Amino acid sequence: MRLLFVGKRHPQQRDLIERPYGRFHHLPVALAALGHEVHVLLCSHRRLPSAQVRMAGVEWGSLDLRTLGPLSLFRKLEQSASSFQPDWVIGVSDTYYGWLAQKLASSTKARLAIDAYDNYEAYMPWNLPLHALWRRSIRAADLVTAAGPQLAQKLQSQRPTGHPVEVLAMAADPEFLPLDKITCRKTLGLPIDGALIGYIGSWSQSRGTEVLLEAFRQARLAKPGPRLVLSGSPPEHALKEPGVIGTGYVADALLPKLINALDISCVITADTSFGRYSYPAKLCEAMACEVPVIATATEPVRWMLSEKREHLVVPDSSEALSKGILEMLAKPSADYGNRLTWQMQGAKLESLLSSLL
Repeated sequence: MRLLFVGKRHPQQRDLIERPYGRFHHLPVALAALGHEVHVLLCSHRRLPSAQVRMAGVEWGSLDLRTLGPLSLFRKLEQSASSFQPDWVIGVSDTYYGWLAQKLASSTKARLAIDAYDNYEAYMPWNLPLHALWRRSIRAADLVTAAGPQLAQKLQSQRPTGHPVEVLAMAADPEFLPLDKITCRKTLGLPIDGALIGYIGSWSQSRGTEVLLEAFRQARLAKPGPRLVLSGSPPEHALKEPGVIGTGYVADALLPKLINALDISCVITADTSFGRYSYPAKLCEAMACEVPVIATATEPVRWMLSEKREHLVVPDSSEALSKGILEMLAKPSADYGNRLTWQMQGAKLESLLSSLL
């Protein structure tokens, strides 16, 4: 098959040309490894020059809205799609790329697929015209895939006919593997002794991260000694909290070592219009590293953890989170069963595309 993916160049603030990762990179690569001809068209808005590279058996093209202007950008996208003549156009990574993929599929007479990993309508709830275009593309698509059953059910409600929405779950990138804890701590300059609890992700009140800070205070009162490792750029008051270690931004290559250095990885989500359809990549990564996890029990997270109660605490409760941390420190557990890989998910996507073509 000839497969054309269309998406944004910087999903989740990662440059897919310079820092490839996640489903946006590994699904096209897995399909190329299965023998299909795969092109990816990426769009940015950072005044970047156009680029064309071949990486991991896939042709990657990048065009910039602010460099080219909207009309020229769309013309070049249409020219690239027309030249390639795909069997499928697959929109990924954002609301915009649902209707853009629909346009390109229509102009090339290709089948249309849409892949969603989040509830995109939660990002800009005020942008009703964009959401209407997104829903139209969901209805028009020959295939829609979602990162989990909750999101699949939501999208299914928007397309009453056609092939049912399929689940194409998140997976960890291949570099996330179990590593020696002490070696990882030495590499990162973290304390060799003592329990390290970690949170890797963005910090926001809406996500529930302040609850994590209060839970850590309570846990240290009950059991002095544990430290909380925070990566990225948490607020100053969090970094000044006794027992907190800030690592700053950690290079991509060191992220598996950071996770493996922890005794517990905390995955914090909230029961919001975003959190109810969020399938955290950091949870997949911790599970792949076989590091014990304590996670807030939104429906997607419960599904990802197969309802394993020892890993789950109710959202927005510092008391429940503190109790969960202390119980996990006393009896660490990391039996997650067999884990999905991007190769497995690529094979599933291939089967779906082939059967519908």
